[in-house]
Amino acid sequence: MNSISITDVSYQINDTAILRSVSFQSVAKRIAILGRNGSGKSTLSRLICGLDRPNQGVIRVNDIDVYKDRRAALNTVGMIFQNPDHQIIFPTVIEEMVFGLTQMGVDKPVADQRAMSYLSKFGKSDWRDRAISTLSQGQKKLLCLMAILAMEPKVIILDEPFAALDIPAQRQLTTILQSLPQTLIYITHDTAPIQNYDVAIWLEQGQVVETGSPDTVVPRFIDEMTRIKVL
Repeated sequence: MNSISITDVSYQINDTAILRSVSFQSVAKRIAILGRNGSGKSTLSRLICGLDRPNQGVIRVNDIDVYKDRRAALNTVGMIFQNPDHQIIFPTVIEEMVFGLTQMGVDKPVADQRAMSYLSKFGKSDWRDRAISTLSQGQKKLLCLMAILAMEPKVIILDEPFAALDIPAQRQLTTILQSLPQTLIYITHDTAPIQNYDVAIWLEQGQVVETGSPDTVVPRFIDEMTRIKVL
């Protein structure tokens, strides 16, 4: 069981408040963070992963301060970005697969072996030396997922994982995600993929509106989205 603890977290850029006094705690295995564009979802995901530092408050995953203890955070929480091109930094698949492992302190030969074991597990051993520029968006998403899984984190954050994927790619990724033993934190504005999640946290203008089961939160979110006029 993994614990997520967010206590009075605020984040701003210059004078613009992105998150304001966000707090919630959960030990659920499937957590959804729900909100429309600009609600602060992606910012919160980066904070939970420890990539950015909150201006106020503390975020702990399994009692680890994810920003202050980066080595421990790498072993604990991983993130799949909405756009894989914002995550991938190396020209070949194997280089991308081993990078996170070496950042964790894994020796290069061991990192290479572990990376190959995950490529093999997904039937992609032939990708080893493949140029990432030749992969489709769906294949890049899969690569990012395999690279994170190779690091064996206990918690995985998924930021709009189906963005820009066609229906077959979405179906394949859904099957993979449903089978994962890790705690998943799913960042989304789409209510369909989170119907069977344990907890839904609704963000609006950087604040928590409601926390509860999707059965309770999702209908209220849909009602509010229907009411709002954006033009």
